[in-house]
Amino acid sequence: MASPLRVNTRLPWAARRLQTLSPSRHRSTPASDLPLTGITVVSLEQALAAPLCTRHLADQGARVIKVERPGVGDFARAYDTRVKGQSSHFIWANRLKESLALDLKAAKDLDVLKTLVRRADVLVQNLAPGASARLGLSFEALREENPALVVCDISGYGADGPYRGKKAYDLLVQSEAGVLSVTGTKDERVKVGISLADIAAGMYAHANILTALIKRGKTGLGSRIDISMLESMVEWMGFPMYYAYDGAPPPVRAGAAHASIYPYGPFDTGNGGSVMLGLQNEREWVNLCHKVLGESALAEDSRFATNSLRVANRDELREIICRAFAQLTTEEVLAKLDEAAIANAKINELHDVWEHPQLKARKRWTEIDTDAGRVPALIPPGCGPERASFGKVPGLGEHNSKIFAELGI
Repeated sequence: MASPLRVNTRLPWAARRLQTLSPSRHRSTPASDLPLTGITVVSLEQALAAPLCTRHLADQGARVIKVERPGVGDFARAYDTRVKGQSSHFIWANRLKESLALDLKAAKDLDVLKTLVRRADVLVQNLAPGASARLGLSFEALREENPALVVCDISGYGADGPYRGKKAYDLLVQSEAGVLSVTGTKDERVKVGISLADIAAGMYAHANILTALIKRGKTGLGSRIDISMLESMVEWMGFPMYYAYDGAPPPVRAGAAHASIYPYGPFDTGNGGSVMLGLQNEREWVNLCHKVLGESALAEDSRFATNSLRVANRDELREIICRAFAQLTTEEVLAKLDEAAIANAKINELHDVWEHPQLKARKRWTEIDTDAGRVPALIPPGCGPERASFGKVPGLGEHNSKIFAELGI
């Protein structure tokens, strides 16, 4: 549990800051070693984009106070019951936080929130468009009393423009950003199987908050950050957009294969399995022909002499590769590809990922506490295995009494 807030009463009221005595959230690493120790984040968050952003801030030592609706909470709590009766989305994105249940339609609770924000370092919100401003929580209103505050607004389409008030969910933003134009097959468009737009927006919010805190260290002043799910997604679409630049044909929808490099994708093997392989240069193409397919003449075949030709003649080449692989088991194909220094991968199901030997060898798994008991969690990329203990996923309103006491309420 996070340690009590300390307010510097020697400063004028408007300049008083919430300070955190570093919580024992990473038992294997001294709290003072975490880069965001001493930073307090208040977050009006729901679903995934903002919660994922603030979870990363919490992982790095920030104190995150998650404001939720009484009785209901973040609606992601009810998305499913797959993790010991709890939501998979919520468990993933909300460890280490403190849950404060406030009815923001009630003046008393809104005053509590504004008191917290006056003393915080960062405010994050992804409420419905315009909702935070109606509550008096716009950057312009807040900087009068807390000029050092960093405010990060996350929305589907940004704070202005014709789409500013438009509702946005992940699949809808994927569609607006053109993602569905490049995923799937020739006959069917397919969404990416994870909440890609939410994740992209959350990661850009996290990065921009960190840079705003660095800037504040130089100027003493906070910043407003306006994160759009659409812009986050379009940034990730840079390759296909430039590929189709100035009216050029777009990449073909190629299923699990690469649209503009071949062979690069899944291929069936003789025991009913599949492998993924990818070539990046002509040397690898020659190695594939000689050492894996056993067809040296294929390396000189004019139909496949360059990557562009292999893409154009992918159906013929696929038939040749699958015919060779049909004589081998999945493990035999993978062994041949490794021996030939051809990049390859197994096509894992999710239960395979939980047991992945590389993650186990690198000690990338830890456990976190929830109201229903401990569950496994991946140690965040970039964090060493010595930081192997992360705090609890909070119950709804779990920290109300504690925070009210700190505020003298």
